[in-house]
Amino acid sequence: MQNWWQVPCERILTQVIFQTDPPSYLCIMNLEYKHLLPKDFAPESRVWVYQSSRLFSLQEALQIEGILESFVAQWKAHGDPVKGFATLFFGRFIILMADETHTGVSGCSTDSSVRMVKGIESTFGVSMFDRQQLAFIRNEKIEPIPMGQFDYAINHGMITPDTLFFNNVVLNKLELETKWIVPVKESWLARRLKTPV
Repeated sequence: MQNWWQVPCERILTQVIFQTDPPSYLCIMNLEYKHLLPKDFAPESRVWVYQSSRLFSLQEALQIEGILESFVAQWKAHGDPVKGFATLFFGRFIILMADETHTGVSGCSTDSSVRMVKGIESTFGVSMFDRQQLAFIRNEKIEPIPMGQFDYAINHGMITPDTLFFNNVVLNKLELETKWIVPVKESWLARRLKTPV
């Protein structure tokens, strides 16, 4: 059994400096994640991003990685294996990917993935389906802000057009690689900015 400081930082995409009780991390954000995506998946592979309402502890993150690996190993569409990938990025975002050049993802296989994510919600006491929670990078950490408070955050300088934003509406691998973590001014939130960018 590895101690928390022995787990490769690459898997949680942060450099862990120390851990306190309750679990929290003093981290230096490492935004390089593309090399962790499967290279043999087509650029048009479908992607689903689920954002947790809180940061998972390292122990929870390791449990979730196991759940995701088990799910992908048995993910099927009409009895055929789905070429799938699933991981937890930044201790907060579940990424599911299906390369449909092999097997198309059906309604039933999508339903099974939703059930799996809902199971994680229940087990860990989090919300994974709240699309009103936005996530930004501020002061080297991920900071969630409710959609209803976005204008306030902009008007008071908490968020700027250049603040990095997790654009969780990406639909495929190519978009995940190029449009997931972008400045606010390059996202769908740009239309809510009142000043020219």
